Parts: sequence; C-alpha cells; structure tokens
Amino acid sequence: MTVLIVEDERTLARELGIFLYQQGFACTVARTAREARAQLADTPFDFVLLDLGLPDGDGLALLAEAKQQELAAAVIILTARGAVEDRINGLELGADDYLAKPFSLPELLARMHAITRRRFGLHKPLAAVGAFDLDLQARRLLFGGQEVSLSVKEFDVLSYLVLHKNRVMTRLQLTEHIWGNLPESGFDSNYIDAHIKNLRKKLGLHADVEWLETVRGIGYRVRV
Repeated sequence: MTVLIVEDERTLARELGIFLYQQGFACTVARTAREARAQLADTPFDFVLLDLGLPDGDGLALLAEAKQQELAAAVIILTARGAVEDRINGLELGADDYLAKPFSLPELLARMHAITRRRFGLHKPLAAVGAFDLDLQARRLLFGGQEVSLSVKEFDVLSYLVLHKNRVMTRLQLTEHIWGNLPESGFDSNYIDAHIKNLRKKLGLHADVEWLETVRGIGYRVRV
C-alpha cells in the first residue's frame, strides 16, 4: 500500500520510509505543506502520516483542506504537540489516529494494520479467499496452514485485490497503489499481467483460482 509521509524532520522521515518499505509499503516523502498538496493531487495514497508542525503551514489546516477535497486515505497524525485540544481537533477533522512523538515504529505499524482491518471489515489478520488464507500482517499466503511462496510484488497485487474484493481494479489503480509514482518508477503496465499470470500458476498448483478474474480491457477482480 502507498504512504505519504508529511514530515520536515529529515532523519525521522528517512527512518519512517526505510521501516515502512521493509514492511512492504511504497513511501513518498513531502517535507512541506506545499509538497504534500502536490502529492495528494497526483496520487491516491492509502495512508498519510502527517506532522502538524510544517515549515510553511499548520498540519491541521492541511488536513482540513484535504478532507474538504474528499481525501480517501487514512490519516495518522504524528506530532510533538501533546495538547489534548490538538488531538481532539485532528480527530474531529477526520484523522484516523494520533501518535505523539517520540513513538515506536512497531506501534505505528500495528495502528496501520488496525486501521486497514477496520476499513476493509476484517475482524482478524487472516482474510479468506477461495481455499487460501491471506495473512496481511505477516505478509504470507497460506494453503492448509502451509505457506505458498510469493514474491513481494505478487503478494502486494493479491492483497490489494483481496482488500477490494468484488470490485474491478484497473491496471492503473493497481500500479498507483503498489508502485506509487509511475512517471518516476519507469513502470511498464505489462508487469501487472505478468504478476497475475504468476499468481494463477503458483496458486493453481494447490487449488482452483477461478475467483481471480480478468475483466477484459479493464483489469482484474477477486470475486468471493
């Protein structure tokens, strides 16, 4: 999933980016409110990690502006401000959670997983799809309790389709959410088709995968 890190402290922004990349997230950093606005206008992020004390504006004002423009991303406020009023204002403006600095990176990850479960109606880390179980936190696909070996991107493609089950995901939607900023990545849209082909081959060794559908001329869908 894609994450916009809005943080002007370079060391913290770098630490967040490295940690979340290691957990399978595609991260983009904005160090000012202006950069954040530009990124939000161009990319449909899944998460926004928002510092309130930005050099060119207040993070709460940026949040209010983004929500007025129907920002769909989950927002977690990360700030050194400890006032209860700031926390209340952030949550009332539409933030999904609030972490005071300094914070634990594993705790941040746990909160992101919790938000994902709430947003997609998952009551436990395992999501059933056909004869398989998708463990979103451990990033594993299981068949009969045994792990099915997938590459990082194969898991990313499958998990995104499962989270949006019964909805057609276009190739553009998949690429934006998994690879992030396409012009900078040099992405080839045929990669999606190749990953789907590999998924069908690997999963088909264990069970039927008719639930992984091709919607001709548009994209793909997991039907459950």
